[in-house]
Amino acid sequence: MVHPALGSWGQEGAQDGPGVAEPERPSELLPLLSVPSYPTPSPTPLPFPFFPGKVEAQHILASAPTDRNLCHFQALGCRTTHSNQEVLQSCLLVIFATKPHVLPAVLAEVAPVVTTEHILVSVAAGVSLSTLEELLPPNTRVLRVLPNLPCVVQEGAIVMARGRHVGSSETKLLQHLLEACGRCEEVPEAYVDIHTGLSGSGVAFVCAFSEALAEGAVKMGMPSSLAHRIAAQTLLGTAKMLLHEGQHPAQLRSDVCTPGGTTIYGLHALEQGGLRAATMSAVEAATCRAKELSRK
Repeated sequence: MVHPALGSWGQEGAQDGPGVAEPERPSELLPLLSVPSYPTPSPTPLPFPFFPGKVEAQHILASAPTDRNLCHFQALGCRTTHSNQEVLQSCLLVIFATKPHVLPAVLAEVAPVVTTEHILVSVAAGVSLSTLEELLPPNTRVLRVLPNLPCVVQEGAIVMARGRHVGSSETKLLQHLLEACGRCEEVPEAYVDIHTGLSGSGVAFVCAFSEALAEGAVKMGMPSSLAHRIAAQTLLGTAKMLLHEGQHPAQLRSDVCTPGGTTIYGLHALEQGGLRAATMSAVEAATCRAKELSRK
């Protein structure tokens, strides 16, 4: 994805300076690229619809080994290619969306055409900024991004970490673009594995709780489909209150409780079942596993 305020993007003209400004409208954002997707057995339909973002489809160039990997981009009106180097030669902000074991070979392929004007973004789990910088020419601007599954409905939790040669302008640009997918926070790289345990794996943890919440209602006589809808809406509404009002969860929990009421009895049962300790242990276990995989 490119932003004219960062200078010349693609073939739009001469470099005009390193400053960055907030875009007025999506059409002001010029090409963002994805390099490349990895082979998949078949072009299976995507499980969620695409939502409007901040870059128009014709300003996106995607690269993959075969059209089988590019069919979804083509259906959206994006430009496509089978040449990774063409992506780097056409655009200055490039996203590497590959499997971790594929990324080193892709970086070796494109390294000859990488310049100090490029902004290179990796979503490959476990590949550190130092590794990215070692595999690319000196002074290359690289960032790591770690999204989670709810990005597909524009409610993701995304963290990004910048390399040694990335300034605040590039960081703000990428953050602005990624906010189309949800909440994006810049963090030290050391937090990336913790984010995996908290938010990447956390989606499954929350689903497990939602399922248990609904099954409790089913046990008490509510139809399953209704119970699951209400459980999901309860999670959604609670999350919005925590984010929009800036409350600590303990405060909101206290507000719901009344002396001798239903909620405090239910919370007592959760404490007896070890919910709090089990959840903390789940995040710890997932984070430790993420760190193990990063070292491989």
